Amino acid sequence: MTGGPAANFLFAIIIFAILFGTVGQRFTPAEVSQIAANSPAEIAGLQAGDKIIGIDGSDIERFEELQFIVQQNPKKDMVFEILRDGSSKFIEITPNLVEREDQFGTTHRIGQIGIIKAGIDYKKHNTGGAVLAAIKETAFMTWETLKAIGQMIGGSRSTDELGGPIRIAEMSGQVAQQGFVTVLFFMAVLSINLGLINLFPIPMLDGGHLVFYFIEAIRGRPVRQKIQEVGLRIGFLLVIALMIWVTSKDVIRLGW
Repeated sequence: MTGGPAANFLFAIIIFAILFGTVGQRFTPAEVSQIAANSPAEIAGLQAGDKIIGIDGSDIERFEELQFIVQQNPKKDMVFEILRDGSSKFIEITPNLVEREDQFGTTHRIGQIGIIKAGIDYKKHNTGGAVLAAIKETAFMTWETLKAIGQMIGGSRSTDELGGPIRIAEMSGQVAQQGFVTVLFFMAVLSINLGLINLFPIPMLDGGHLVFYFIEAIRGRPVRQKIQEVGLRIGFLLVIALMIWVTSKDVIRLGW
């Protein structure tokens, strides 16, 4: 029952590997070029030339990773490990909460610490390196997406970022205008999201079937057929309700 989600994640890895081996992976060093005045970074004592090598115990290799993590954690105290003059230091920074509208018209509430990088670099990988980087990128995006979902459930993150079929179609049309590379990247991200959704512990989805199998493994016998049928009906209603909810958000956002 994990074939569907596994195919989604495998597809994303293949797409990323192709992109990283041909066009290259965005690989800007996590070095501070400039610092905005009165920003959290300046207040905390971060300096131009510092290299950020970790956040809350997690290693940072690229500015893109740093940016993604900061954006996902507004108003959260975070410990940054930096490399300065050959020695490491630890600085606590709390990202500001800012609202930013993306190219699709959706307003995001993200974290920002006020550091600026110099340009964007791309790094091409050989075949083995491209596959490894693709696996890491897929795992990173999966974990950060799960964290974002947890923040939405906990109420610390707005659900306005969610979208249904209308928004996906709208985004697909706009992404198509930006070139084939952007389309491939969008397809990989969408595939990761579909794989995660399919793993939700909701009857009717693969994740729901895994729950039944887990219970069967513990009890030593299958869940009663009647209970499975009721669970499937409930799961179906939950999926339909979710689709109606996100679609209604699309309709309201577009002002239809």
